[in-house]
Amino acid sequence: MKWLLLLGLVAFSESIVKIPLTRVKIMRKTRSEKHMLNNFPKEHAYRLNLTSSPGSNITTHPLRNIKDMLYVGNITIGTPPQEFQVVFDTGSSDLWVSSVFCTSPTCFSHVLFRHLESSTFRPNNKTFIVEYGSGSMKGVVARDTVRIGDLVITDQEFGLSMAHSEFEGMPFDGVLGLNYPKFSFTGGIPIFDNLKNQGAISEPVFAFYLSKSKQEGSVVMFGGVDKSYYQGALHWVPLIQAGDWRVHMDRISMKRQTIACSGGCEAIVDTGTSLIHGPRRLVDKILSFIGAMPRGSKHYVSCSAVNTLPSIIFTINGFNYPLPAQAYAIKDSSGNCYTSFKENTASTSTETWILGDVFLRQYFSVYDRGNDRIGLAQAV
Repeated sequence: MKWLLLLGLVAFSESIVKIPLTRVKIMRKTRSEKHMLNNFPKEHAYRLNLTSSPGSNITTHPLRNIKDMLYVGNITIGTPPQEFQVVFDTGSSDLWVSSVFCTSPTCFSHVLFRHLESSTFRPNNKTFIVEYGSGSMKGVVARDTVRIGDLVITDQEFGLSMAHSEFEGMPFDGVLGLNYPKFSFTGGIPIFDNLKNQGAISEPVFAFYLSKSKQEGSVVMFGGVDKSYYQGALHWVPLIQAGDWRVHMDRISMKRQTIACSGGCEAIVDTGTSLIHGPRRLVDKILSFIGAMPRGSKHYVSCSAVNTLPSIIFTINGFNYPLPAQAYAIKDSSGNCYTSFKENTASTSTETWILGDVFLRQYFSVYDRGNDRIGLAQAV
């Protein structure tokens, strides 16, 4: 049965589990603007501190933000628990972490899962390969107990990495996928589905609040919606079809002129992508309109001109979501301002945009598996 009322989402705020996220910096300069899972084949926090909100039993668990690039939070796997820093990613479906099985040099800069130290570990011996836009990972499937804050999932299938490609400088130990089951490369039941199946959450929803400037303060919440993280109303957008966090977008405009997505297009809402990706021709058009100039792998605008640049408006399901220049122009460590629009390297039959963290910092996002829809509201 569908979950019908928004009231049902906000009324469960006392049973929401909130996992703090931290924004972290991707160290590899030539790829710093790319998400490790960029163009994941979806086409076809620091410490495990737990704090409760006054007067409720809400559990809070921080997410960290890495220099406006990537948001990560902590989970544990095994008995006794081993702690890992992972990307909570709506663009993929599997959980995997680095392990002692991994022979790639890049593995040794990460926390490694040690299966012999867990009494609840169960081997599977099935192998799998995940191909990313900027790398790949080969792993073996196993089962163990996974904890996300106060949530406990027993006998969860997950991947243990055996080899990494192009993952040097990545400030995370693994990925926790929150997409639908059909995108699982391990063939197992994803974490969120098991949370539902095991009765660990009250409502089949999760939500993200990504802080605009602070390294700390971001959260992913499971089981409901905490209204204190957004203002105004949640606007609900039906998925194009159940099975992927993909919606219909009406247009992209600037100064009342449609500059992309003319006649409608598709948009993937992806917490695991740092920037906004679209077809090369249309991205170039946007960059030209805002006067961005290429320098290396990025396009820059004058930082002194950012306050005079127009907002870019994404119209989704009849509602406008403006993205101000202060959001789409990001100051790097050298004090220069680069734009957050990038070419989508994956070929698609329809015009497709990926709305990553640059967009999601402005808009609180709710992912409703009960009704196959996404909710968006102005973030506080």
